[in-house]
Amino acid sequence: MAKLIIYFSLSNNTKEAAQKVQEITGADIYRLEAKNPYPEGYSKYSKIGMKEFEDDIHPEIKEDIPDFDKYDTIYLGYPTWGGKIPMIFHTLFEQYDFSNKKIVPFTTTGGSSASESLPSVKEIAKNAIVTDNFRYQFDDKKLKTFLNEI
Repeated sequence: MAKLIIYFSLSNNTKEAAQKVQEITGADIYRLEAKNPYPEGYSKYSKIGMKEFEDDIHPEIKEDIPDFDKYDTIYLGYPTWGGKIPMIFHTLFEQYDFSNKKIVPFTTTGGSSASESLPSVKEIAKNAIVTDNFRYQFDDKKLKTFLNEI
């Protein structure tokens, strides 16, 4: 069956990780973007991200995912914000049926562990099969080992 990488990246660290996942897996790739773009610069978009958490805001998604139903494995890439997955993923899981799809989370983060954000992924992906997740730290060998083991 088909594989898809869905990633959200504002600093491009997660974009780089997603591209590495694509090199290893050959999966299709989709960049998740908000309909109303975040401002540039960590100090600006992090404030908006924290407000989304506080006010339970689920940002609108800019574009639909083509042929989503054909995918059975989804590699989910995101930056860890406050130990959680960004709120735009709540929107994603509300708009698409992830039932029985295999979700392979990978994260980029300045200081959080991979396991810190996994509960928030499992919370929104209730009807999916969620694997362990991986914190990408620009070590392609470790990433390849992780992807081959899941």
